[in-house]
Amino acid sequence: MTWRETLLEGAVIPAHPLALTAERKLDERRQRALTRYYAAAGAGGVAVGVHTTQFQIHDPGSGLLQPVLELAAEELSDSDMIRIAGICGYTKQATREAELAVSLGYHVGLVSLGALKEESLDSLIDHIEAVAGIIPVMGFYLQPAVGGRVLPYKFWSRLSLIDNLVAIKVAPFNRYQTTEVIRAVANSGRAREIALYTGNDDNIIADLLTSFQGGLLGQWAVWTRSAVELLHEIKSTVNSKGEQSCEQGCSTRALLTLGSQLTDANSAIFDAANSFHGCVPGIHEILRRQGLLAGRWCLDPNEDLSPGQSEEIDRVLRLYPHLTDDSFVLGNLDRWLR
Repeated sequence: MTWRETLLEGAVIPAHPLALTAERKLDERRQRALTRYYAAAGAGGVAVGVHTTQFQIHDPGSGLLQPVLELAAEELSDSDMIRIAGICGYTKQATREAELAVSLGYHVGLVSLGALKEESLDSLIDHIEAVAGIIPVMGFYLQPAVGGRVLPYKFWSRLSLIDNLVAIKVAPFNRYQTTEVIRAVANSGRAREIALYTGNDDNIIADLLTSFQGGLLGQWAVWTRSAVELLHEIKSTVNSKGEQSCEQGCSTRALLTLGSQLTDANSAIFDAANSFHGCVPGIHEILRRQGLLAGRWCLDPNEDLSPGQSEEIDRVLRLYPHLTDDSFVLGNLDRWLR
């Protein structure tokens, strides 16, 4: 199966975190271990250089973007997994990053518009078209709470007409805005060509039971083996027409219950109580507890768990052990850290 076929069929795509040492330098050994974990867990791809990887790696002075992209590309060089590179900055920087991604064997560029918050819709479309001239593009609706901007239906309608647009990650954490993207793609006549991926970490299962082929999620950067099993169960519940039979109703109710539990767990990991300030440290904390990361350090020394967040993580781990993949990680950790 080609990467494009996998994308359209629907896959688990973790948003790849950044492994750092206590000195906040790249921890190459653990960065590789994370990629190996996602591959072994059965993920259909990885997204590197995205919000969960910390957008600061795109700062020209960091010197981190190329080595981080290279490490994942090297680990997946013999794999069929989809390789998605985060693309940031104004057009000059974005096209340069797209060229780098292509040179390293990445299939898709996930375009962040965080640097273009004040630009017109025309400028946004021109920007994405420039990147799409270099690499197939995944559009990205990032929630405003972590650096995104509200984008109207008109934007998504125009975006859907870009020939080299292959997917959209829909992550506004807002049902009305999510529906606008779906409606725009449906009305474009390209619904069979553009893969919709949920990035709504607060509503994963409900999204996947409706209009989304798969997910590209920070939440799936942890407990990835369980996420793969979950997506398989959802696909077996929904038939090829996106409909559910009466016999499957009980399974659907069970999945929606699981969805509520996963949303509760995500509220702790992503620090919803504090406007998501601790979302990346929360992901790191789970990986630290599993042994995949040595600590939860971020590039910004001020970025850490919020007060009470660790206790909230304790709570959801106690309530929902079935959501985790701790035993899978424990049985393979030494091999991934080789």
